[in-house]
Parts: sequence; structure tokens; C-alpha cells
Amino acid sequence: MNVVITGASRGIGFSIVQTLARQGALKIVGISRNYKQLCQLKDICSQISMTEFIPLSFDLQNVDKNEQLAGQIRQHLSRIDILINNAGTLVAKPFESISTDEIRKMLDINYISPSLLIKNLLPLLKAGQAHVVNISSIGGFQGSTKFKGLSHYSASKAALAILTECCAEEYKKDGIKFNALALGAVQTEMLAEAFPGYKTNMTPEQMGEFIANFAINGKDYFNGKIIPVSLSTP
Repeated sequence: MNVVITGASRGIGFSIVQTLARQGALKIVGISRNYKQLCQLKDICSQISMTEFIPLSFDLQNVDKNEQLAGQIRQHLSRIDILINNAGTLVAKPFESISTDEIRKMLDINYISPSLLIKNLLPLLKAGQAHVVNISSIGGFQGSTKFKGLSHYSASKAALAILTECCAEEYKKDGIKFNALALGAVQTEMLAEAFPGYKTNMTPEQMGEFIANFAINGKDYFNGKIIPVSLSTP
């Protein structure tokens, strides 16, 4: 089982990698700006199993260099069984106060970067008949409760969710499955940024374990689905 995951250095992504290592993944390519944290995660994985964890330092906001990232991944993997687009960023500001640069940053990281990564890795995804799991947000789920200050974040995550549906249709003959998980509140740094002082019972470890198991087994039951995973909003 070969896995690629973005946003691997902290929070939910950090926990996803450890669960996948326990499940016997052969190789995991973990992507983040924080190379030091990735190296710590590599040490943890080596203690869990024989999984080879490959840390790649990359800023996903550099969308023009996404092909370079894909090229680095291709140096390590000949096929991909699971791609988890987990990385995300949030700027919590009132709609009228947010800057164009802040909007662009959220769109780049939350939507454009995962879109390009899927595109640039298509040959490897086809080779593995992969499961692509896009991590969206309950804020980007139609009909969910919405919150002031999260308009563009929610919109960028909604775009990722709709992309999931479209790719599932476009690549179903290639054997690639696409699903999106619309996450509710998890006790992460991002939640603290959006809702200072708010506490939830859902830990990154719990959500990471759920996502890892879904990434392994979910394609046997779902394709092109946007699935809410939320105990509270927030």
C-alpha cells in the first residue's frame, strides 16, 4: 500500500500517518512545510512498523511548482493506492475585512493545490486504481450551519467537495475512486483559530484513525460521495 498525504506534520494528518503505519502501509509520502516535524514523524513510524516514511518539504501555496512536487513523488513511487488531500488553511475574518491575498491563499491551498496534485499524479493513481480522499469541511457542506468569518474558507472547501464528485465521474473507467469527508469540529490548531476557546470531544487521533481506515476501506462502498463526519458544528 503506497500512500501520499498532504498536511502530514501536525494534527489530523500526523495521526493519519501513524494509523496507516500500524495498518501496514509499505510507503507513505508525507508532505508539509515543516520538515523538522516530518522527520519526527518518520522516527515514530519506524518504531511502529516497517513502513517507509518519506518526508517531502513543500509549501502548497506555491501552486506554480506543483508539478515539481509531483516529480519528487514519482521518484519514490511507481503507483499510488491512496492519496489524502488533507492540508488546509483558514483565515477567520468578516467577509468585508478579508484581503484578496488572504482569499487567494485559501483557494490556493484548499482547492487549487489538491486539484493540481490529482492532475499531476494521474498516471500513478491509475496504476494503483487509487482511492483519493479529499478532506473538506462541514462548513462547505450544503445545508449545514454557517458561521461568520468563515465565508471564503467554507467556499474553498465546498469547491474541493464538488471537484470530488466531478473527478469520480470523469475517472470511474480508470478505476480511481474519489470521496470527500466534510469534517466537523476537531480539537486542532485550526479550530482554535476559528473559534478561540471552543472545546470539542473529538481529538485529532480519533479523527485521524477514522480517516485512515476510510481511506483503506471506503472505496469498496463509496465513490463520488461527500460524507459529513461531524459530532458538532462547531
